[in-house]
Amino acid sequence: MSESLDTGRPHPARVYDYMLGGKDNFAADRAAAAKGLEVNPNAATAPRQNRAFLQRTVRFLAESGVHQFLDIGTGLPTSPNVHEVAQGVHPSARIVYADNDPLVLAHARGLLTSSPEGRTAYVDGDLRDPATILAGAREVLDFDQPVGLLLFAVLHFLDDTDEPYRIVDELTAALPAGSHLVISHITADHDPESWERFVTVMRSQGITSRLRSHAEVSRFFTGLELVDPGVLPIARWRPDTVVEFTDAQVALYGGVGHKP
Repeated sequence: MSESLDTGRPHPARVYDYMLGGKDNFAADRAAAAKGLEVNPNAATAPRQNRAFLQRTVRFLAESGVHQFLDIGTGLPTSPNVHEVAQGVHPSARIVYADNDPLVLAHARGLLTSSPEGRTAYVDGDLRDPATILAGAREVLDFDQPVGLLLFAVLHFLDDTDEPYRIVDELTAALPAGSHLVISHITADHDPESWERFVTVMRSQGITSRLRSHAEVSRFFTGLELVDPGVLPIARWRPDTVVEFTDAQVALYGGVGHKP
């Protein structure tokens, strides 16, 4: 079930929305973002590069023949969304969004637009409860056909005590052969001091932030075949423009895994 709406406490989806230049955020979210940016200005670059990574990877999967997508930790609508990219390739594509933020739920109609041939749906569910998300997704997606499982910038909100590797294993185990897993995840590998300061500020605001190394992010793809070029800073994953940012500025690893 979704969390109750508490406008006095910052929420990751709304902080992210503010950093993307959105308007669906509150004073507490803006204050948390400002404190984070004060200790690490590069934190403003990461969300924008993450959206670009989303567009490239969803387009890649759609062009590879994937017609179904499960996007967990959707966040607030920021065009182009997953369904806009996927249905731009396959108008009949089906997309299920899942999130547990009540403000995202309130804006779900912005996510539920679809091409006439396709379908979009929304599951009110927490990543820490994959069974509920999968049950909701099965009402829309055909789990006998390949699915693109999308975990963009969400796993770093799970601490080790939440057992993130078990959660990802449970999700991927439910997918049929030919499916794909896409992950982006914050890291401090390229600028430890700045990003440690940032996550310390986020934790002080009540937002769990777990930095993970290249090896730790790669571990999420255990049992899958990594799609070339593997797990690397997201701006360097099949870029469609000249990369103008350093790895320290982007500070997100990303990759795509194929389930054989």
